[in-house]
Amino acid sequence: MNENEVLDAFRKAGALLEGHFLYASGRHGRQFLQAARVLQYPDIAERLCAAVAQRFKDAHIDLVVGPATGGIILAYETARHLGCRAAFTEKENGGMALKRGFRLEPGERVLLVEDIATTGGSVKKSIAHLRDRGADIAGVSVLIDRSAGEATFDCAYEPLARIDMQSWDPENCDLCNAGKPVIDPDDIVLET
Repeated sequence: MNENEVLDAFRKAGALLEGHFLYASGRHGRQFLQAARVLQYPDIAERLCAAVAQRFKDAHIDLVVGPATGGIILAYETARHLGCRAAFTEKENGGMALKRGFRLEPGERVLLVEDIATTGGSVKKSIAHLRDRGADIAGVSVLIDRSAGEATFDCAYEPLARIDMQSWDPENCDLCNAGKPVIDPDDIVLET
């Protein structure tokens, strides 16, 4: 899938919305991404993860890891395409850690996958934990990088798409000044 196909899949699934949105940070913006809305469709998730796997097909990946919760489905489906194991990291003491008995042998090649990169924080915390346990980080892939360059990693980084999503403090919001009502994206129910 190319970048336009990825963004189109998000739009069709109602996962890339246009309007006037209230973000969890309290800021406002014109667009909203909700990857769970696209990943609820197994056929779309399969195509997205196949595209991720294609980018790392020659990297000899032993394990695909996704930070919970956004990366769990992606790790499983990408690992299926690469013919390897899947696992996920969870929050632990301010970081991210493999739990639930997931094993990691020193030197195993790991690909990290995530749905949306805003700062890359969960992935960076996962990388630190995995390296502490002896992993060789082969790369990182995300469905959409919306970080405007903030998400950087010291390994191969392959987002399927990038999008610039501006946001504003409510008191400086052009959309508020134009009288457009603010929408909580979780309140939007899409018609099927």
